[in-house]
Amino acid sequence: MELEKIEHEFTICKVESLSGFDLRSASYFIGKTDEELSLVCRTADTPAETTARSDGWRAFRIRGVLDFSLTGILARLSGILAEHGIGIFAVSTFNTDTILVKEENYERALRVLASEGYTIL
Repeated sequence: MELEKIEHEFTICKVESLSGFDLRSASYFIGKTDEELSLVCRTADTPAETTARSDGWRAFRIRGVLDFSLTGILARLSGILAEHGIGIFAVSTFNTDTILVKEENYERALRVLASEGYTIL
């Protein structure tokens, strides 16, 4: 399986609204529940008004389009990283999954996954 590095630094934050965020940004994820509104975006695009934020995340995604019938892909990746003490923040789109890890663990995470047979692009 191929994993594609994403060359931007990301921030994970909570916001009251998206009014301070440019929805034309190249890459972001929005999650909303009845309790919160979360935004994952390039650090450079993070809105000034956040109620909480965590900077210093890097990301990679599973390359290609994943069929919904496939099972265990994210579980396997997260399990391998967990065995090495690397925490993740995962987001999914219709096509694929993106995994974020803290900057200080990024290169080690990619090395660990490469040693388990994943191709890093």
